[in-house]
Amino acid sequence: MYTDPSDRTPLLLVAGLRESQVAEAAEVARLRDPSGTALVHADLRSVAEGVVRREVRHGDHIDSHALELAHGCVSCTLREDLLPLLRRLAAASDINRIVIRLDPALEPEAICWALRHVEVDGRPLLTDVAIEAVLTTVDLETWLPDASGEEELAERGLGGSADDERTLAQVAVGQAEFADAIVLVGTAEDRWQRVRTEAVLARLAPSAPLAHLDDLDLSALLRRIPDDSRRGELDGPHGRLLRGQPSLDTDAGVATVLFEERRPFHPKRLHEAVDLLLDGVVRTRGRFWVASQPDDSLWLESAGGGLAVAHAGPWLATVDDWDGLSDDRRFRAALTWDDYYGDRMNEFVVIAHEADPHEIVRALRDAVLTDDELAAGEQEWAQYPDPFADWRTEPCAEPAESELRGNQ
Repeated sequence: MYTDPSDRTPLLLVAGLRESQVAEAAEVARLRDPSGTALVHADLRSVAEGVVRREVRHGDHIDSHALELAHGCVSCTLREDLLPLLRRLAAASDINRIVIRLDPALEPEAICWALRHVEVDGRPLLTDVAIEAVLTTVDLETWLPDASGEEELAERGLGGSADDERTLAQVAVGQAEFADAIVLVGTAEDRWQRVRTEAVLARLAPSAPLAHLDDLDLSALLRRIPDDSRRGELDGPHGRLLRGQPSLDTDAGVATVLFEERRPFHPKRLHEAVDLLLDGVVRTRGRFWVASQPDDSLWLESAGGGLAVAHAGPWLATVDDWDGLSDDRRFRAALTWDDYYGDRMNEFVVIAHEADPHEIVRALRDAVLTDDELAAGEQEWAQYPDPFADWRTEPCAEPAESELRGNQ
């Protein structure tokens, strides 16, 4: 679908929770080739006033615009302005590279989704640009508390819109998890905090090389990124839950918990067990099914004290026509197919830094149906009270637009 990367303009995205740190890392990226690099920044600090401020720096020229929100939606505003802008910059003969400095409220996954799927003049932007890497800055002093807390973006003055209910943890974890390389900034409170922070990062983004901003050689860091790094590739609700080869051993109290179970969950007991995933846990991702909804795959994602639950489409066991499905989805279903359950399966990956991994597994195991409940059958299951019966859909949100998702 896309042309050879060598025929497209390299695009580097720089993300992070601290505005000044993201700006410094983006400037380091610009200075690799200041005359041939276009630095783009969308500033959301005035979004409460209905304005997004966009700036483009190329050489000594700085072009600034104040953009009115397109029907109140940050995502739509950025699409309508950013994507055509990137196409124009990619076509310019004097621009060799584009760097996007993301506002702290933005997650790179949403931008990459738009680059891949939103068409401008009949084709997506990845026909013009090639994602060189997603770079995320991590403040060693504050990142781990932010990534495991409950504070909302709005409380820090970082909300992407008036109704943005995301937590700092959801954004911090999403930015780090999607990174191809991570730039550490500042100093941790002590060596123990730095070790624990790096242990969490090694499980969130195991293939992402680390470097410190103080002595950052960006070209050397980018060369250390593995060839199979994601570079903007999205996994989707039925994609891989684990990328790279994260350690499954406990390190500095940080553990990766893998939970798999064929039996469906009892919806009420699972809802009660979910509380354990919001205390002492940095990240949970996974797909699951509850007995009261045997046809539907559900997606659960938590970061710190923030939780999102969404509908992930039907299980393939309920679908007669598999035409149009991706090869990966077909392969995964065939690989895990069960004569009784089909492709239905509960799968969670949990990164815990303070919670007891054994307690998490025990609570999830206790939430699946017992032998007697399983034998009662679907007619009985349909009568269970189901806290997961409804899921919210944002009117302007696409599946990967995590910057507009709120707590579910």
